[in-house]
Amino acid sequence: MRAYVQAAPGQNPELTEIPLPAPAPGEVQVAIRACGLNFADLLMIEGKYQDTPSPPFTLGMELAGKVIAAGEGCTLATGTRVAVFSGQGGLAEAGNFPESRCTPMPDAMSYAQAAAFQIAYGTSHVALETRAGLAEGETLVVLGAAGGVGLTAVEIGKKLGARVIACARGEAKQQIARAAGADETLDSESDDLKSAIKALGGCDVVYDAIGGPAGEAAFRALKPGGRYLMIGFASGSQPKLPLNHALVKNIAIHGLYWGGYLKLDPQVLTGSMARLFDWFAQGGLSPHIGATYPMEQIPDALEDLRARRSTGKLVIEIDAQA
Repeated sequence: MRAYVQAAPGQNPELTEIPLPAPAPGEVQVAIRACGLNFADLLMIEGKYQDTPSPPFTLGMELAGKVIAAGEGCTLATGTRVAVFSGQGGLAEAGNFPESRCTPMPDAMSYAQAAAFQIAYGTSHVALETRAGLAEGETLVVLGAAGGVGLTAVEIGKKLGARVIACARGEAKQQIARAAGADETLDSESDDLKSAIKALGGCDVVYDAIGGPAGEAAFRALKPGGRYLMIGFASGSQPKLPLNHALVKNIAIHGLYWGGYLKLDPQVLTGSMARLFDWFAQGGLSPHIGATYPMEQIPDALEDLRARRSTGKLVIEIDAQA
């Protein structure tokens, strides 16, 4: 089968042929139809991600497809459509994955939607509800609001009853955030983002997937008792947070690594995903897929992701046989 493999540290990954073994006990074999891309994929290529596997490995952290075989002890039936948080192995025509990582998809969900769903929506839901305790009537600022996780934070923030201020680069991206439900939008490259947020009344929660100066500016606009969610550093730099402000204003700083809950408290992820899939089935969530690419264009897709040219999630569509 074809797979996009990182053969050695420092090398560019390549689309190549690799064998497909039979599934081990506790594993199911999935014919992969779609794989969502994440900034973590870029970090893995550079060897900078906290959970980078030892090479050689196949890239692709989340996927969707159909079960085509099952190892001993598995209960998922052949033909079941599943979303899989794999951590690796998604950019391939097929793969073997622990059954515990596979979730049956809602009937109305496409493979592309499922591949774009788990990490982005899961991150925002656990961050906003479990970690920050975002309450109805509070004000949420979302940095990188037109990106893959940012748009889900806008949606879920509104679902939880918050007033959402979306920060994104340029009018086109701000318009996408408004379409997702944002009450107010700001240009994230404003000369004085802190003052712009304060002019709108300040905020109770900051959802920061960008980092850098924007993260610091939004942090400084938090109200007393506010919560700052550290999601990622898509800008390439970490924010220089004034911790004396956290002390004086009783601000809580929460780091959120969604995949880390597999070890920390897996029931949080299970319950969150069940609720999110239920919201989707009821028509309450609308995954935004910015673009889809065939396997042959994986390098182009990764470069679009790296350059932040995209909105929403980027998905690789794979012509797997099922």
